[in-house]
Amino acid sequence: MTVSVEQKLKDLAVSESGFVFDPYSGATFSVNATGLCLLEGMKSGLDRNGLIERLEESFDVEDAELGRDVDEFLELLRHHAILPAAARI
Repeated sequence: MTVSVEQKLKDLAVSESGFVFDPYSGATFSVNATGLCLLEGMKSGLDRNGLIERLEESFDVEDAELGRDVDEFLELLRHHAILPAAARI
């Protein structure tokens, strides 16, 4: 059974404290406030630019490096099979 990226993100269990459970792999991990903000944005369907905007608004920052930070977080999710390798956000 192939699960869409949207469904996989929807099914991630994410607590307010940043504890994450992936029901597909059984993996658990914790994220900081930035990671939590990004996961919540992804679960609500934001694309890469929307994620950058959410970080700017949530943390009151305007950093030229935010795009790189978002890309690194997405790559970590791909590396740990939370996102499929071909998934583009």
